[in-house]
Amino acid sequence: MNKAWWKESVVYQIYPRSFMDSNGDGIGDLQGIISKLDYIKNLGIDVIWLSPVYKSPNDDNGYDISDYQDIMDDFGTMADWEQLLVEVHERGMKLIMDLVVNHSSDEHPWFLEARQSKDSKYRDYYIWRKGKNGKEPSNWYSNFGGSAWEYDEATDEYYLHLFSKKQPDLNWCNPSLRKEIYNMMKWWLEKGIDGFRMDVINFISKPENFEDGDLKPGKKYASGSKFYRNGPHIHDYLQEMNREVLSHYDVMTVGEMPGVTPELAKLYTSEDRKELNMVFQFEHMGLDNGENGKWDLKPLKLADLKANLSKWQLALEDTGWNSLYFNNHDQPRSVSRFGNDKKYRVESAKMLATLLHMMKGTPYVYQGEEIGMTNIRFDSIEDYRDIEIINMFKEQTEAGIPHQQIMESIYAKGRDNSRTPMQWDASPNAGFTTSTPWLKVNPNYIEINAEAEISNANSIYHYYRKLIQLRKKYDVIVYGKYELLLPEHQEIFAYTRTLGDEKLLVICNFYEGQPMFELPEHITYQSAELLISNYPEKLTHELESIQLRPYDASVFLLK
Repeated sequence: MNKAWWKESVVYQIYPRSFMDSNGDGIGDLQGIISKLDYIKNLGIDVIWLSPVYKSPNDDNGYDISDYQDIMDDFGTMADWEQLLVEVHERGMKLIMDLVVNHSSDEHPWFLEARQSKDSKYRDYYIWRKGKNGKEPSNWYSNFGGSAWEYDEATDEYYLHLFSKKQPDLNWCNPSLRKEIYNMMKWWLEKGIDGFRMDVINFISKPENFEDGDLKPGKKYASGSKFYRNGPHIHDYLQEMNREVLSHYDVMTVGEMPGVTPELAKLYTSEDRKELNMVFQFEHMGLDNGENGKWDLKPLKLADLKANLSKWQLALEDTGWNSLYFNNHDQPRSVSRFGNDKKYRVESAKMLATLLHMMKGTPYVYQGEEIGMTNIRFDSIEDYRDIEIINMFKEQTEAGIPHQQIMESIYAKGRDNSRTPMQWDASPNAGFTTSTPWLKVNPNYIEINAEAEISNANSIYHYYRKLIQLRKKYDVIVYGKYELLLPEHQEIFAYTRTLGDEKLLVICNFYEGQPMFELPEHITYQSAELLISNYPEKLTHELESIQLRPYDASVFLLK
């Protein structure tokens, strides 16, 4: 395994709208981020991933881009962004930007031109089709609800949008479009950024013919994902992107790839194929989904999580690289989802962090995760801002689903759970803004905030700091081989990492019971050093049999 800086890094994701407001308009901004860089540096972070800050009408919170080479007014100016880059680099950190090139905004100049005329040179920058039998070209649904096709009266054709109708999909079959995108990427790289997180990048290759998906009983639209996820030319495009752009810079790349398998991830991330460094996969994020998708709630089974994470650890052990995450801007807060955000919030947040950060791959920390921020329960749908939540609420209400059932799904899985403003201190609006925030602050900010965490030596924040310091100290955490222990145990998630004569033993109690950990006989050691534990009083170093406490987590270095 070749060593690389991005393998040894820990990444911090900033969702700018909710991070820090510097000018009192209720919206987080670039100067707000600059004011908190020392906080991020103090955590031990190597790389900041900045969610989109480009010009945008903001239909999907910045993932609908109208100008790829300018900054959204809400966030500041290009001068502010340039100052941010300088200050990130001055602190020895790197900055990666979001690359959103599966779709643009319908207010992008390309699309405004494209819809003027079928003869426009930009027409073929997007995907247009005639209707079929008086209906859409195919029965695909949009990932945000409704049809994936929008009728354009002026030219009597439909355009494809796998997300909002204000996010028309770009036509990657067109070499002129690809060249424009590569030039835009070079422009940012020449400014000095350190890489890209690529939004739904495995959706960019569409089929030539748009066949109908399999319609479920009672549904109007079907998933077309089997036709466009990991589509026919995806590897050609990524290899071309690498050849034309990425290979000329020392950068980090991570592709967000719903529906990717370990076998495909090897192709995307194998170093000799020259595509990407790593992928975001979503299999573990779907383990608590019912038959009807994310809004259909079911409890997570620990056995499923162990099997899934272990499958990915082993599959990419020698070829490719994993990204490690439980939280991001599209997922609910992990301590509410997988832990216990009431009685054992601190212990379970630390346990989840231990479980993830000791695995092989690059860990991602999402803003507020490091202080144990929790899900939000707004009383009214009016308080939510996310287009996916609003569309889902409307559809399910019209379908006759009981109101409380819809709200429980939103409380569990809605994206606004992770988008409530960052909780900085106990002052009004959690110190995020001096005015009305764009999205309401979680009322628990009085107890849960960064200031309180920093002042408490046993806090979640300081626990993350220690996890990150350990990663920098021990190569075995970055490069060691993974082995799952006790695969059938219903409560304990334990594994080892081995590099040379160093072995880590990671023991996590996933629930609030008090099971007994029994060390498998094949693990032998002369000495055991406790590197980190989420309980202040130390566990015995007699590892053969340990009584675990609720949400217990410990890491031992065995020699």
